[in-house]
Amino acid sequence: MKAVFSLVILLLYFNSLSAQYSFKVIPLGVKGGADESNLSCYMLAAAGTDEYVCLDAGTINAGLQKAIAAHLLKGKTEEILRVHIKGYLISHGHLDHVAGLVLNSPDDAPKNIYAMPYTKEILKEKYFTAGNWSNFTDEGPGPLNKYHYVLLDSAKEIPLAQTTMFVTAFPLSHGNPYKSTAFLIRQKEDYILYLGDTGPDEIEHSAYLHELWQYIAPLIRTKKLKAVFIECSFPDAQPDNRLFGHLNPHWLMKEMNDLSLLTGPENLNNFPIVITHIKPAGNHEAEIKKQLADANHLHLKLIFATQSKQMVF
Repeated sequence: MKAVFSLVILLLYFNSLSAQYSFKVIPLGVKGGADESNLSCYMLAAAGTDEYVCLDAGTINAGLQKAIAAHLLKGKTEEILRVHIKGYLISHGHLDHVAGLVLNSPDDAPKNIYAMPYTKEILKEKYFTAGNWSNFTDEGPGPLNKYHYVLLDSAKEIPLAQTTMFVTAFPLSHGNPYKSTAFLIRQKEDYILYLGDTGPDEIEHSAYLHELWQYIAPLIRTKKLKAVFIECSFPDAQPDNRLFGHLNPHWLMKEMNDLSLLTGPENLNNFPIVITHIKPAGNHEAEIKKQLADANHLHLKLIFATQSKQMVF
């Protein structure tokens, strides 16, 4: 009887933990290049489920192995790949965001690739071709009909198949005119925002980030947006003309200041900002962290994405 009572208490405890957050994120890879075992890929699921989508797919297999070793996932890598990853949201076509998807496609199961048209064309023309790699999609020459492209349209929400989540996509400038994508994921009334690679509006001669901030500001004011994942690739010493469509601490905080004008600075106090895509070359991570901390006048809750370290929001 005591054992049954203890089990009930334990189940109630874990259910209460799940009720306190809406999303769980397992980073399979977090870096912006060089280390092929740790490239941009984030498994995202609604709390209390094991129905994941991948936000980008630079590293998959190595990341799954590390997540299993860290007891974040149960089972074998192939089982998780085939059964628990329900689809891929690809922000843009650079190798550090798609290599894992391409390389693991022979062992994967049928599922969707969600992408804006400009990203789909790169996948279709440069990666899943009869010559470069077998075409595991359902379009183009020699289709093997495993992956199905689902085209996204700016600011229009669609469901994510085999999950309870929905996605709305927004274009980003990543070295104008090259484009990337931001994904706003909804679970019931709560949201999480993931940005692929992006440069600041001022350098990119773009309004994409400002328009995105306008869209999400009401969600921050009403406490519905739980976190923003955004890149910070280089330290401030990186010249503006060599950012290559990326952010550094100066420009990231400048963008956050722009956001604060729309939300009110009080609504960004302790708001979670997850830093992604730090370039490993030159070993500038500690420098970037210090520069962000020194410039954090809005008192954002800065979180640095770490491979195989789960986050809940």
